[in-house]
This record gives sequence, structure tokens and C-alpha cells, in this order.
Amino acid sequence: MSTSHVTPFTASPIAHVRSPYARRIDAPHQSTVVAGTETGSEVEARIEFVESLPSEAFADLPGFERIWLLFVFHRSEGWKPQVRPPRGGGKRGVLATRSPHRPNAIGLSAVELVAVEERALRVRGVDLLDGTPILDIKPYVPYADAFPDSRAGWIDAIDAAQGRHSAPGPRRPRKPANDEKS
Repeated sequence: MSTSHVTPFTASPIAHVRSPYARRIDAPHQSTVVAGTETGSEVEARIEFVESLPSEAFADLPGFERIWLLFVFHRSEGWKPQVRPPRGGGKRGVLATRSPHRPNAIGLSAVELVAVEERALRVRGVDLLDGTPILDIKPYVPYADAFPDSRAGWIDAIDAAQGRHSAPGPRRPRKPANDEKS
């Protein structure tokens, strides 16, 4: 199908994240890879629902240990067909990575559901920035969502060389070029 026949769609957030991560450099690259973050542990955040979402929509979430968050990389500025993943290994096709710079800037994270509150969810293990728009939430269902023996393409080779879960922590800001060391 050519792109001239693709019907555009719109989506509206059902919630927004309230997280301690104000800048990309503060947040972990993946929700469970927290080495190098300020706390060194998975942090708690709140998913605050928009007023127009009826509370019945999230009424049956208590009892689920994890949920999927479908969100927008709202600070992403464009994309390229190839990107350089933080674990190294050269450029990769963007659709074979978890880069936030994607054709539609949509992300997916599995987080721990800590509590269901009156108009919010308390979650742990986020890698999302404060204010991130949430498009949808789905329950994590272990028998359908976990495939621990699945191959992971080029990531398997990185794991073999660097160790599993060797993703770097957040990057620190670069110093301006005119910044001299004393």
C-alpha cells in the first residue's frame, strides 16, 4: 500500500505521567535498567487520568501486578531510518531498536502497578518523562505476554559480548565546546 492511501488517525491522551524524570538524561534507557540513575533503583510515578475518562474504565485493574503503557514520545523531534543504539554496535534500522525517534513516536513500557487510586495509578519502574501522554493501558498477562526464550536479533550478540542487561545508564549532559577545564 502506498503512503498516499494511508488514512491518518488521531489519538487523544487518556492520562499523563507524573514522574521524577524532567529531562531525558535523567531517565533510564529501559524501565528495568536503572544503573546510573540518580537513585539507582526503580522509581514510583503516577498515571493521572484525564477528567473525561470515566473511572469505570480502570475499575478492574486492582489485582494485576503489571500493566502495559502505550504512550507518545512527546519530546521526540523527527526520526531517521537508522539510529545508533546506546549499547553500541553501529547503526541499526530504527524499527529494530527502541529509539524514541520513530516514524510515529509511540512507545510501550511494562510497569509494576503499585496501587489504583481515585483518578490515578501509582506505578513503579518507569522510564518516562514527566508529562508523557498515555494513549492506552492494557493489563500484562504473563501467559500471553512473556516469551523468555525468544531470540532478540542483534541484541543477542551484544548480550554475548557485554553481558545481559548491560544497557548504559542515563547520559550526562555534554559540556559546551567553549567550556575549558581549570
